[in-house]
Amino acid sequence: MHMQVLHDNKLIMFDRTDFGQSNLSLPNGLCRYDSQDTALEIDCTAHSVLYDIDTNTFRPLMVQTDTWCSSGAVLPNGTFIQIGGFNDGDHVVRSFTPCIDEYCDWIEFPNYLIERRWYASNQILPNGRIIIVGGRRQFNYEFYPQMYSSSLGLFRLSFLAETSDQSENNLYPFLHLLPDGNLFIFANTRSILLDYNNNRVLKEYPRIPGNDPRNYPSSGSSLLLPLDENLPNVVAEIMVCGGAPQDGFSRAAHGSYGQALSTCGRLNVSDENPTWVMEDMPIARVMGDMLLLPTGDVLIINGARQGTAGWEKGHAPVRAPVLYRLSQPPNGRFSFMAASPKPRLYHSSAVLVPDGRVIVGGSNPHMYYNFTGVEFPTDLSLEAFSPPYLAEQYGVVRPRILTQNEVLGYGEFSALVFTVPEYFSIKFLSVRLIAPSFTTHSFSMNQRMVVLKLIGATLVAPNTFEVTVRGPSTAEIAPQGYYMLFVVHAEIPSSGVWVKVQ
Repeated sequence: MHMQVLHDNKLIMFDRTDFGQSNLSLPNGLCRYDSQDTALEIDCTAHSVLYDIDTNTFRPLMVQTDTWCSSGAVLPNGTFIQIGGFNDGDHVVRSFTPCIDEYCDWIEFPNYLIERRWYASNQILPNGRIIIVGGRRQFNYEFYPQMYSSSLGLFRLSFLAETSDQSENNLYPFLHLLPDGNLFIFANTRSILLDYNNNRVLKEYPRIPGNDPRNYPSSGSSLLLPLDENLPNVVAEIMVCGGAPQDGFSRAAHGSYGQALSTCGRLNVSDENPTWVMEDMPIARVMGDMLLLPTGDVLIINGARQGTAGWEKGHAPVRAPVLYRLSQPPNGRFSFMAASPKPRLYHSSAVLVPDGRVIVGGSNPHMYYNFTGVEFPTDLSLEAFSPPYLAEQYGVVRPRILTQNEVLGYGEFSALVFTVPEYFSIKFLSVRLIAPSFTTHSFSMNQRMVVLKLIGATLVAPNTFEVTVRGPSTAEIAPQGYYMLFVVHAEIPSSGVWVKVQ
């Protein structure tokens, strides 16, 4: 249900605690004791794991309180902060700090949150703090770490109340930090620009055409397109794709699975008076995950063609991902990729990992873990989707990073060295940062790409080049923290390496 890539090439995953025992025991006879759990007060099984991407191994982790439909973000020091959940977990903050041994685990801080956070969204901010927005019947936001020790740290946001309808359709609102430091928030069909420092809505953008909701349970997806520092002015553009019609949730509750939405909208929020530009996907999709690939293209994976998010409410799985190529003309941007044999419906997730693959896992569209006797059984497997750029035929132009600075300073020049069998020219070269995302319920929080300012490339040995780039201009463009850095040559990326922006 929830996935976050960490800077030590580990992938932390977790589900919920209140469905009873899992199929994985906790180590060393460890058990959780929870008198508030709705399934088991004593549970000796794991509901979280740490997956090692490099070795394809995993170990169980101990999560104490219920993490169902929670959220998360990574602090500048690499510690993962996980926020809220259900039942006894709805006011809890949990942290996980990567370590070099096999003993690091979750640390929990009960009653840390001012309000219940269930289906909330998070965004890391330029000052390294996390803004926590919304959640079920929560028309407000707060921060981690807290600004104050009382409810003075809670800020009402009437926009969230205005966008809640009978099916809600505004949970897990889409959050994107813009280069001016303000926060773009999309909920249901509407979007605003929020100055969170002064609790002031600066602007409301036009409604997305069609007036169909895009947030949970209608569950489209959204991302901020790449921020390119090679342009005279950095342009911020939001993309929203898929979802379900206004009545989709209520129809599915009565066994009628309506067609999902097939439209994508792009909104250039850098324009003074932006308008949505709409495009049609080749297939309708709800509960699809949108991920930025190192090339800057957008992958849309997982989901269904009919229904909505929610127990038993999705139908007709879409097994084939589609690729959206930003560089192509409007009528030729979408293309189908190879289909998975597995349906990935409600409570599935996907994340980009440093070797350029996309790790996909989960699918639990039922109230409990139904492995048999249903049309779409619970799926506990992981798959790796390999985008076209990983094909062997591109090996001749695939760069490989040899050395790089581990730290990128704001506005500072930095050098890296890469090798490539056949080099074209600097106009086919770029260096890109991608922030690792926390993915749940079709939204990859904190996903971000910055195309670094390219200063020059020099041949230093046969087939080996030193590239000079300038670090991100500001923390508003690239908040402090760990990023995957990729060299892209002739539209083929290297494997990523971890760097810290500070």
